Amino acid sequence: MNRLFLFFAAFVMLTISAFRTTLPIEPTSGPKAEAKHIKWLTIQEAYTLTQKKPKKFVVDVYTDWCGWCKVMDRETFSKPAIVDYVNENFYAVRFNAEQTQDIKLGKETFKYVSTGGRGVHELAAALLRNQMSYPTTVFLDEKFQLIQPIAGYLEPRTFHQIITYFGRDYHQKEPFDQYKAGTYAKEFQTALAGK
Repeated sequence: MNRLFLFFAAFVMLTISAFRTTLPIEPTSGPKAEAKHIKWLTIQEAYTLTQKKPKKFVVDVYTDWCGWCKVMDRETFSKPAIVDYVNENFYAVRFNAEQTQDIKLGKETFKYVSTGGRGVHELAAALLRNQMSYPTTVFLDEKFQLIQPIAGYLEPRTFHQIITYFGRDYHQKEPFDQYKAGTYAKEFQTALAGK
């Protein structure tokens, strides 16, 4: 019985030891590196900033009850390569499609419209071309003109392909599938690896 117990204890210790060597090593002293975050703005803040320094927009249209929106926050918007690229090349906006506050952009005012059980904000409807689906990532150019909304959860690699496609204006030169297979594969294959 003692041999069985010793064997089991040794097996557990070896398993734990082997597992620990596969985890990233964190410093044992000193401050931990802070996680990077996308610098989310309100739509009004981004609109004001682009008047002074033009940049494209990436707009995360979400709702509080949307499960896939939360997964995208956790899995996609947290990747360092994505955070760096978005912060450098876009004004990043988080927009709750069911918020009730009026929004004034330039000369236009957008309002919340109550319909049945859930309402929708007019700006969300305009950004999504009345195709209400969450999450939806919307890309706007520097003049606040719609480039394209993309509905659904986007895993990190796909999202990185899309932001570089729009961020570097490849959408004006070649179809996305061609970009993804050629240009992206050559230029950005190591981007999500943190290089």
